Amino acid sequence: MEIKTDIEIAQANEMMHIMDVARSAGIDEKYVEQYGNYKAKIDYSLLQDRKDAPDGKLILVTAITPTPAGEGKTTTTVGLADGMKKIGKNVVVALREPSLGPVFGIKGGAAGGGYAQVVPMEDINLHFTGDMHAIGAANNLLAAMLDNHIQQGNALGIDPKQITWRRCVDMNDRQLRNVVDGLGGKMQGVPREDGFDITVASEIMAILCLAKDIDDLKARISRIVVGYSYDGEPVTAGQLKAQGAMAALLKDALKPNLVQTLEHTPAFVHGGPFANIAHGCNSVMATRMALKMGDYVVTEAGFGADLGAEKFLDIKCRMADLHPAAVVVVATVRALKHHGGVAKADLNKENLEALEKGLPNLLQHVQNMTTVYKLPTVVAINAFPTDTKAELDLVEAKCKELGVNVALSEVWAKGGEGGVALAEEVVRLCEEPNDFSFSYELEGSIEDKIRQIAKKIYHAKHLMLLPNAKKQAAQLEELGFGNLPICVAKTQYSFSDDPSLLGAPQDFTVNVRNLKVSAGAGFIVALTGDIMTMPGLPKVPAAERIDVDSDGKISGLF
Repeated sequence: MEIKTDIEIAQANEMMHIMDVARSAGIDEKYVEQYGNYKAKIDYSLLQDRKDAPDGKLILVTAITPTPAGEGKTTTTVGLADGMKKIGKNVVVALREPSLGPVFGIKGGAAGGGYAQVVPMEDINLHFTGDMHAIGAANNLLAAMLDNHIQQGNALGIDPKQITWRRCVDMNDRQLRNVVDGLGGKMQGVPREDGFDITVASEIMAILCLAKDIDDLKARISRIVVGYSYDGEPVTAGQLKAQGAMAALLKDALKPNLVQTLEHTPAFVHGGPFANIAHGCNSVMATRMALKMGDYVVTEAGFGADLGAEKFLDIKCRMADLHPAAVVVVATVRALKHHGGVAKADLNKENLEALEKGLPNLLQHVQNMTTVYKLPTVVAINAFPTDTKAELDLVEAKCKELGVNVALSEVWAKGGEGGVALAEEVVRLCEEPNDFSFSYELEGSIEDKIRQIAKKIYHAKHLMLLPNAKKQAAQLEELGFGNLPICVAKTQYSFSDDPSLLGAPQDFTVNVRNLKVSAGAGFIVALTGDIMTMPGLPKVPAAERIDVDSDGKISGLF
């Protein structure tokens, strides 16, 4: 049997017109702004008009620590929603937008896979409705206004050596991590060290995803700290009078995007912060819209549960007053064997010993969800043909010891039909009462909050704030930022800050080297280990395989 690629499956799908998708979600056409026949933005006035409507139940899909073997979190999210639709539930999906960095870097696409995808797949992966470009433009407008202010006399006394605002571009471009700009003479600007972040790591992205409306967006932008004066005082975007123009650039980007799954389930795809260096969740506005339109909303948070789920629960849910009904932790037998020390080339062979050794990674993520956050949880095993009954039975037995059920997910091969068993378990869990809690409270020092995340979620033995971070913590607390939540920037490949420590490592220390305030987003960013805010391309980037023919048909996305 010929195996079709993701893009071939997506291109063969007959999509519903976006107006029909909106109607199926109960969205009146007056709120719909079409971007062609299969994409639309939904005006934020819908939220105001439906503010008294009841909310549906919120389901978070997260995963084990990522490996080169793949986990299929977005695929499971989409397939679960289609499975819930199969059993007669009114369900809406809420996902992040892909960044061009990973699309052209390693992944080659991020709209799900197999028969569990959101479409139009090519559009979603490439430009979509222009949100990423608007965010980049707003970010770089602020950078331009900041440097212009210094050039034109520097009335605010900004110290060029203490500027924290960086430019951004939505591409993996390591060459831009550290640059010197303003060269060329007196009229070309003030020379200084600068750098670029990838757009999805920009505070503007975080702000767009956490803002509850356009007024909140503008207020958050005005609070952005761009650097410090010679007197050590924070300088904000509001002091540069940049918030109005930046909000004008973002007014359409703030509107959630509506698309559909292959099985025509309505899907909001909006915002795209990375979960290793940002907070890793789609926008609050899209989630709120979905909750007003569906009895159930299936959303995902990036990378493993120690990153995306922790930030979803401790940052997004706290800020937006969201209360999840259930959590799905996605795993594959192949990935668990990788955590048990098996090389990628040997993952298709049965290996119960390696699986047993790798299982603690899954079990630790599950326990974090059930005991720290106190949420009903199910494990979804993303099925591969090479999985053996003995391996699947072992995973199920170990999860049962924690009081958690396992559902086999076959959505990649079968679409919604392959997600019915998982859907039924999720619906059951959603009816259970839960005592959702955060992993830390906002009171207490910055260091104490990071320590609680490190010990409760990562299971670290020690936390070490390096001298620079110690000094920054004291300064931020003195400036009044001490009560903000924490957004840890950490490798996605380990519970620790060392990507080589697989499984569930013990006796490790988390090292925090840098702290910065994202005052507009409303959190403190703690940079650990060697994490970078601008990724680079791999030796063979996915871009080399992407092409377009004379009819405009794209190939190579997967």
